[in-house]
Amino acid sequence: MAEIPAPTGERRTGRLLATLIVVMIVLGGVGMTLLARRHWWMLPVASAHGVDVDRLIYTTFAVTGIVFVLVHLLIAGFVWRYGAHGTGRAAYWHDDRTLELTYTLVPAAVLVTLISMGAVVWARVHSPAPADATVVEVRAEQFGWLFRYPGPDGIFGRVDPALISPPGKPGNPMGLDPADPASADDIVTRELHLAVNRPVRVRIRSKDVIHSFFIPAFRVKQDAVPGMTVEIWFTPTQEGSYEIACAQLCGIGHYIMRGKVTVESEEAVLTWLAQQSH
Repeated sequence: MAEIPAPTGERRTGRLLATLIVVMIVLGGVGMTLLARRHWWMLPVASAHGVDVDRLIYTTFAVTGIVFVLVHLLIAGFVWRYGAHGTGRAAYWHDDRTLELTYTLVPAAVLVTLISMGAVVWARVHSPAPADATVVEVRAEQFGWLFRYPGPDGIFGRVDPALISPPGKPGNPMGLDPADPASADDIVTRELHLAVNRPVRVRIRSKDVIHSFFIPAFRVKQDAVPGMTVEIWFTPTQEGSYEIACAQLCGIGHYIMRGKVTVESEEAVLTWLAQQSH
C-alpha cells in the first residue's frame, strides 16, 4: 500500500523547527563561546602545571563541543526529514548488535581517555613537591589571608591557637609560641611574595571555617579546613601581581576576602624578606 504524502503545512513546520535548532546551535553555542572568550574567559596561565590544566580543559571543551553539535545536527536532521506526522508506519527491528556496541563502546572509550588524562594531571598536581621548593604557610581566617615564612633557621616554629591575638589588635596574629626558639625568627605577613620559576610548597590552614585558597592565574585551588594542614605545590612562571581569592562561601564578609601574590626574582624576594624581619 502506497504511503500517503504528509500534509504540506506539517512538513513546513518540521523544516522550520529543524532550521531553528541549527540556528540555536550556531548562535547559542558558537556565539556564546566567542563572547565568553572575550569577556569571561580564564586568565592567562602563569604557572607550570597550569599549562597541563588548561590543555585538559580545552580538550574536554573540544570533545564535548563536537558531540554537542553532532547530536543537535542529528536531531535537526530527523526533525527536517520526519517533522510531519504522515500516515506511514515507523520501521522497527528488535535489536542491532553492531549498532549497540558502537554507541556503547565509542562513548566509553572517549570517556575513559578523558578520565585518564585527568588522572595524569591530578597525579602531577598532587605529587610530592621538589626537595628545593620554598615552603610557605597560608592561614585563612574571616576575612583575610595570613602568610608565614620560616626564618633563617628554615624551621617553622610551634603555634598555639590560644595565643592568637584578637582581631584588629596587633601582637600575635598567627599564634606563635614564644616558648619555641624556632618561632623567634618566623616571618608573618599579609603579603605573599614568591620567586619566579622556583617551586613553592604551600601549607594551608584555617583559623575558623572552611575557606578555599584560589589563585586563578596559577590554576591553583585548595580548601583550607579547620584542624587540618593541607599541602599543595606549584611553580610560578610569570612575574607580576596576581589575585588570591576565597572560592568557598565562608561568611558574610566572603566578598572582601582577597589577597595578593607577587611573583618576582629570587633576589627581590630575599630582599623583601629581609625587610620584614626587621
